[in-house]
Amino acid sequence: MHGVITLRDVVSNLGLVLREFGALCVVRCLVASLRRRRTTFLEIAVRPRRP
Repeated sequence: MHGVITLRDVVSNLGLVLREFGALCVVRCLVASLRRRRTTFLEIAVRPRRP
């Protein structure tokens, strides 16, 4: 286990991610998965907001 999110992880937990983190987080997770970017869910979900 490397902690890296996969497309399968995102799709299987889509409802939970959408409910708890919002649509923008779902989109960022899907884009990261499709681009095969090696990142963790926390790096995407707990991303600092730009002012």
